[in-house]
Formats: sequence, C-alpha cells, structure tokens
Amino acid sequence: MPSPMPGMDPYLEHPSSWPNFHHRLITAIAISLGPQLRPKYRVVVEEAIYQVEGAASVLVGVPDVAVQQTPPYPRVALPAAIQSESSPSGVLAQPILVELPTPAVVRQGYLEIREVLTSEVVTVIEVLSPANKRPGEGRRSYEAKRRTILASATNLVEIDLLRQWPPMLSLPDSLQTHYRILVSASAHRPQASLYAFNMQDPIPAFSLPLRDTDVEPIVNLQGLLADIYDQSGYDLVIDYREDPVPPLSQKDAQWLATWFQQQGLR
Repeated sequence: MPSPMPGMDPYLEHPSSWPNFHHRLITAIAISLGPQLRPKYRVVVEEAIYQVEGAASVLVGVPDVAVQQTPPYPRVALPAAIQSESSPSGVLAQPILVELPTPAVVRQGYLEIREVLTSEVVTVIEVLSPANKRPGEGRRSYEAKRRTILASATNLVEIDLLRQWPPMLSLPDSLQTHYRILVSASAHRPQASLYAFNMQDPIPAFSLPLRDTDVEPIVNLQGLLADIYDQSGYDLVIDYREDPVPPLSQKDAQWLATWFQQQGLR
C-alpha cells in the first residue's frame, strides 16, 4: 500500500520511523543505481560515525545514551597513619555526585560511486539524518567532510528529507521549503543544482553526476519511497489521525487536514 501523501511523507520523520526509513532509502538508491552504472562504476555503502550530544531535540533518531547513576560512596575509615586535623573523625567526606554529559556515537550509512578500474570515488550520495543535521558535534563533523568533498573533484548529492533544523545552505526566503536535494557536479562548481520542494509536491527526480562524458542515470526518489513504504508496512503503524512529529506550521497543518479528508483518512 503506498503512502497517502503526494510526495515526502512527514510522518516518516518521526523518531520511531526515521532510522528504518533512512537505512532502507540508502539501500534502495544503491540497488536502483547498480544496473545503471555497470560496468564502469559500482555503488558502495560506506559508514560514517557521528557524535551527538544530549537530548536537545525529539528527532535524535536513536535512543539517548543512558548514564548509569553511581550509588553513593560508603564512608571509608582512614588508616591511623593518615588521619589528620583535616579529618578528625577518621572518615572521608561524602562527595556530591554529578552526571557528566556523555555523547552518543551514531553510525550512519552513505553511498560512494566508485570507478571499477581505479577504485576512485567519483560521486558521494548523502541522505541527511538528525545525527549530521542537528546543530552540534555531528553537524560540525559532517560540514567538515562536506567542505572537503566540495574542494575536490568528487561530485556530491545531498538529500535532505528532514523539515527540522537549519538547511546546510543559506537560502533566500523564496527557497525556504520543507525539503531539498542538492546536486553539485565538480565540473560546474561553484554553481550547483538545487531541488527545493514541500510535502505538497512530488519528490523531484534528478540526474546523478558522474564524469563529464558519461550518461547520467536518473534517481527516482518518489518511486523508491513508494516501494519502501509498502515493503516496510508503514501503513500498518502510522496513525494519520495524529499530528506529525516534528509539528507543522498552522498553514501546513490545515492543508494536511484537508488532504486527509479528501483521502478518507480523517
């Protein structure tokens, strides 16, 4: 059963749905591109490691790291040889226990298009996730990686299907949309192609940049999302009577309510 949404389904951004969706989308893109890239290229799933701090957002994507509380220290009797005026009773003072912030380590997949003969990375495909979009150490690490790619001869495709947190690009108000796909071909930098769209719009298909002389395969994210939604049984677990997380603006919420009424879901 397909998603009832015309494009990206905002309910997939919920923390209970996103990790599975992100993993499946990375895999689906790789599977769809494989036959189109043979025999010159191959698709490889790689893994990046990000640190995320605290619980500043509802969309961490992974459970917060649990910090085990240390039980109160027992009073320890001091040997007579080290008893002093500062410890006349012969026992250690009881400290106040505090908890230190413990960063969570998140492993996140991304794709590399590699030339078969040389193993050179021609294109990197990133699907942004809370770990590398939310402000903090994870975002800083990703931004450093991103700058390295953009300064190289490697193409970059950056898919942002999360409404929450600032975009990676500083955009004018006219381009402040829910979602974005950035396609940066190294041969055309500093110019790049930006696909900006909302949940009301179908997800645009785009051409995958390779070498200048190569035929560029088409990535149809809308079709992949439809397959993932059905294969993963999201229709069995998503309750469209509830509001999506993160919440929508009043204008978008009104549109969504009208849309669901037309679809017979409310």
